[in-house]
Amino acid sequence: MMTQLHSKMLLTGGSGRLGTELRSVIPEIVAPSSAEMNLTAAAQVLAVVQRERPDIIVHAAAYTNVGGAEKDREACWNANVVGTRNVAAAANAVGAKLVHISTDYVFSGEEGGYHESDTPGPVVNYYSLTKLVAEEAARAAQKHLILRTSFRPREFQYPVAFSDVYTGQDYVDIIAPEIALAVKHALEIDDEVLHIVTERKSVYELAKRRKPDVQEGRRAEAPGVVLPGDVSLETGRWQMLRAQLSD
Repeated sequence: MMTQLHSKMLLTGGSGRLGTELRSVIPEIVAPSSAEMNLTAAAQVLAVVQRERPDIIVHAAAYTNVGGAEKDREACWNANVVGTRNVAAAANAVGAKLVHISTDYVFSGEEGGYHESDTPGPVVNYYSLTKLVAEEAARAAQKHLILRTSFRPREFQYPVAFSDVYTGQDYVDIIAPEIALAVKHALEIDDEVLHIVTERKSVYELAKRRKPDVQEGRRAEAPGVVLPGDVSLETGRWQMLRAQLSD
């Protein structure tokens, strides 16, 4: 059994999909606005982090529009790579541990069932590339934990869902409490990478759980972007840790 430590936590991306959920689960977390802490401005990031002096920085801010990333590569790179570099540097400046929220899309999707020890890549789209480079940027933090996960809004938003795209993704209200548990105990977790998702399923199967009338589609129909086929993740390590943390 592990005992939760009382740590000061700072969150980036607090107004985003995951960040909003995390703030409700961890009400004491400090979440500066993007206006207060522009992640692409290194000096601004450092100033806020030095002012707050957190023990843990949860870096949830990211550019996540996979299709949009193909058209606006600069914005995607700046948010995902430059932002992560700046946050990692600020974490080092105050001795904080960086908990970096990554994605299953760092894998090619050719096999599925990926373990934490598996080598990521080759990536199939630009968003995936930036998130893979962002993982390396996060590793510049002397103390870091990379959480690979995948989530979507509480309701499935599209009329069509792909039956040939497999994932461990789930709805954000299911994933966020798991992420929050890892965040609260981040200083006790020695792992550098953890996979936090649910069971392997197709996106179509996932969609039908909350949108029963969703239509079935194929990933070749995705406009203007290549999607990986199977980015499901093995979560055995997290399940073992989770049992200890929840005991």
